[in-house]
Amino acid sequence: MLRKLLLLLISAVSASGAYAVDLSKVRFHDEKNDTTRINNLLIDIKQKGDSRLPGKYLVLCGREFLGAPYVAATLEGEPERLTVNIDEFDCVTFVENMLAMALTLDEGRSSWRDFVYNLQRVRYRDGEIDGYPSRLHYVCDWAVDNMYRGVVKDVTNTFDRYNTITRTIDFMSANASKYPALADSANLARIMNTESGYRSYKFPYVKSIDLPRKEIKANFRNGDIVGFVSTLKNLDVAHMGIIVIEAGEPYVMHASSSEGKVVTTKLPLAEFMKKNRQFAGVRVFRINNR
Repeated sequence: MLRKLLLLLISAVSASGAYAVDLSKVRFHDEKNDTTRINNLLIDIKQKGDSRLPGKYLVLCGREFLGAPYVAATLEGEPERLTVNIDEFDCVTFVENMLAMALTLDEGRSSWRDFVYNLQRVRYRDGEIDGYPSRLHYVCDWAVDNMYRGVVKDVTNTFDRYNTITRTIDFMSANASKYPALADSANLARIMNTESGYRSYKFPYVKSIDLPRKEIKANFRNGDIVGFVSTLKNLDVAHMGIIVIEAGEPYVMHASSSEGKVVTTKLPLAEFMKKNRQFAGVRVFRINNR
């Protein structure tokens, strides 16, 4: 009954200019409560925010979810659908959800339907769901696709000091047993085809050793999205978060597996990286209207 009512609402709203949503491709964690909560959050954050301030909405959205539990693998399930879950996050789903909310607010919209549209837009290749391999699993693939469509821009090479690194990305196919969906040979073949586009993939990053520099700290903006560059040879980014500037120092708001929840790091970014040697540095992305 609820689904029928929602479909009627979508038809009415689509006619008035809101984004259309195909609910047959959406999997809600808690359909009734989440749609109401998203609407209320968007309205509340819009009243608090100032779109003229860089990254304001991303940070405000993230703060609404501090303390939310860290849960891995919330997107998995057959058939592939857009999972809407604002109750629990891993590092990537946290960033995706906050980015989708910020994009919705930047567009002057405040409906869960618009949020769902934007979430699909940032999570899937060309914004379209076409099975498990259409999800943007690698940050390199996520970056290329979302930059091409004008959602974000890579600002790493605008920093006062940055380097480049070259990787051949094939972590998923090399560890296929870790991904249940890759037991399907067709899914595996499509993932390997995606990986083939990232052989000898060169990208910019700011080394951990350079992050304490005053000029580097000044390059960060509130709401920048950071990808933590892995030290593994076949993976580009192993973690994601959102920059929060406090007293001139960049900190990271993220879904932390070690703390089991969404937190802002107690240590500034530079010190946090010193304690996390599995990361070689960071890539930095920014919403494209900044």
